[in-house]
Amino acid sequence: MDIKEIKSVIEGLLYVAGDSVSLKELSHVMDIDESTIKKIINQMIDSYNEEKRGIQIIEVNNSYQFSTRPEHYEYIERLVKPQTRQGLSQAALETLSIIAYKQPITKAQIDSIRGVKSESSISRLIDKELVFEAGRLDAPGRPIIYCTTDNFLKLFGLKNLQELPPLQDNSDEVAASEDVQ
Repeated sequence: MDIKEIKSVIEGLLYVAGDSVSLKELSHVMDIDESTIKKIINQMIDSYNEEKRGIQIIEVNNSYQFSTRPEHYEYIERLVKPQTRQGLSQAALETLSIIAYKQPITKAQIDSIRGVKSESSISRLIDKELVFEAGRLDAPGRPIIYCTTDNFLKLFGLKNLQELPPLQDNSDEVAASEDVQ
């Protein structure tokens, strides 16, 4: 298979899948090694970006999928008239941030960091498929542990969790505010 045909097959597979397809799965289906597939997909990503095409290939946790360009949202919204989506509350955003940076984490640990109960925020995040129950902690009571989903990564435009911005150290601000009192 020449490179044009490989690119064509990859496009077809990503289009039909609709959701993300792992590099491993693409390699298996096409019977081509993962490093070759990855190089070709990276070429395709560059090409789509250079040509400013209406679609792009995004990478999420070593998986790939087609996506429309964010800058075309206004036009796409006019065409498909999405249902009004309710955003996340401040409490849900705080909870999501804690889970993203501290995962895997239990509800009790989240509550301890926030200083308030987080049950409803966690439920809302699970409903929106941004967080999932990743299992149970091997501790008394076997509490549920929570992690973020690939939908979380997609929503925030991240390839993986390592792309999360670093946490700011607020210890200097806390010390300064304690000195004032």
